[in-house]
Amino acid sequence: MFAALLITLREGLEIALVVGIVLGYLAKIGMRPQLRYAWAGVITASILSAGLAVGMRAFGAELHEPLEQIFEGTTMILAVIVLTWMVFWMRSQARYIKSELEEKIQGVVSGGHSWGIASLTFIAVFREGVETALFLAANAFAADAGQTLIGALIGLAIAIAVGAVIYTSARRINLKLFFDATSIFILLFAAGLLAHAVHEFQEIGGLPMLTKIAWDTNWLLTNDSVIGSLLRSLIGYNAQPSLLEVVSYLAYWLIIIQTIRWWTQRVVSRAARA
Repeated sequence: MFAALLITLREGLEIALVVGIVLGYLAKIGMRPQLRYAWAGVITASILSAGLAVGMRAFGAELHEPLEQIFEGTTMILAVIVLTWMVFWMRSQARYIKSELEEKIQGVVSGGHSWGIASLTFIAVFREGVETALFLAANAFAADAGQTLIGALIGLAIAIAVGAVIYTSARRINLKLFFDATSIFILLFAAGLLAHAVHEFQEIGGLPMLTKIAWDTNWLLTNDSVIGSLLRSLIGYNAQPSLLEVVSYLAYWLIIIQTIRWWTQRVVSRAARA
């Protein structure tokens, strides 16, 4: 539940920031009549995103072995890719989002295309919505679907409330620390999903190498216990992981650490040249 809550909260806040920028800029340039088009894009994208999440979960539930494992494993791998990309994209592009959106809005308004505003907000919100739907579907496969839904609804409610405060508040609220902190959790979720995807494919013999059990901690903490379920959702805990699951988990983190080191060196190098 916590994983779904945190992801939905983060994605919801990203959506709230984008929508806030669009609404604020339209009001600033005296185009309040265009606000209804902006909201039309937001609402349409939100409905389609929710439908996508429900549809993916329902489709996966109707499949049988081995198609079930193939679909669930593939969904998890896609979620890993998208979540990881989201973390690094946000770090590199966050500072440009406001100026780019305002430039696009100005172009649409200058062209006199009212529905262009709807398209702009639809694309921005739907992109975030697809990311969220993909993760929620993957998390529902890996953990309890009911808990995933509850966590998602709570996260969405908090995101809407915080977004409303940000939009109506006269004070500037810095969310950089929040996004930096949640990035760590997102990478933890992604690593766990990757290991779980490996497990799904090994169940049907799709990855026949390194199938030996690495360790057995059922005596200490089972997957079905309260704490075990929480850790399974958060970091992909498995009381009996295969060697390949462990290798894939560690390999993911090695790649992430190397990428962060490269990214940091690149930023420092650019700062030195500037």
